[in-house]
Amino acid sequence: MGKGCLTAIKYFLFLFNLIFFLLGAVVMGFGLWLLLDNQSFIVVLSDSIAVKAACYILIGVGAFSMLIGFLGCLGAIYEIRCLLGIYFTCLLLIFIAEIVAGALIYFHKGVVNEEMSKVVSKVLDNYPGNNSTTEQAWDFIQRNMECCGWNGHEDWNGNMVISNSSRLLFPCSCQNLSLAIGNVSESGFCEAQTPDWPVYDMGCSASVDRWFLTNIGVVLGICITIAFIELLAMILAICLCKNLHMEDYTKVPKY
Repeated sequence: MGKGCLTAIKYFLFLFNLIFFLLGAVVMGFGLWLLLDNQSFIVVLSDSIAVKAACYILIGVGAFSMLIGFLGCLGAIYEIRCLLGIYFTCLLLIFIAEIVAGALIYFHKGVVNEEMSKVVSKVLDNYPGNNSTTEQAWDFIQRNMECCGWNGHEDWNGNMVISNSSRLLFPCSCQNLSLAIGNVSESGFCEAQTPDWPVYDMGCSASVDRWFLTNIGVVLGICITIAFIELLAMILAICLCKNLHMEDYTKVPKY
């Protein structure tokens, strides 16, 4: 392989791994934010092992991605065969893990949906309407996906504010705009005129399924692109590793 090709491969790998390192930092930062922010849903779900485990997994994945990016950058720019070999092995493990994780999620959709239902129910039960970070996120989901609750608006019946109020309150972000009368608030609680809430009938679980089916082409395209980039990086790492000259340690002076 020509010297120009090797130089191009070396700098492409360096750039790719620099981006990989930065993305890993973002993922780890997001996991730390969820775990440490006193307004995140972790505070509400303090006894949820699954949610805390997800945060630790995010932190671990981010840290591992940063390590791989660092090894890849160092191995490519300094042409260290050992680091390139470790980098290839780690990237191969990530590629296999992604396939396994995708298969597990697909074949255990019912378990994932049930766990999500438990998590969301606890968030809704403890929704006080004071515009915290968690509430803003959930209001955004309900408002933009035109849904209410996870399985339906009945999920809000356990909310402490609604159940303890003498008024007919309902979450404003659930309000069906086609049934709205007067000014519409985007967060907190609104007062209904009748026991039948003017809200969306569909739960957010069904909305997520509908969105996924509508955008299946985009989702598959993103997944295939990520897999292609990872495979390309592995191939280039092997090519660079094979074409680097072995050091002749017999020529090193002995002292």
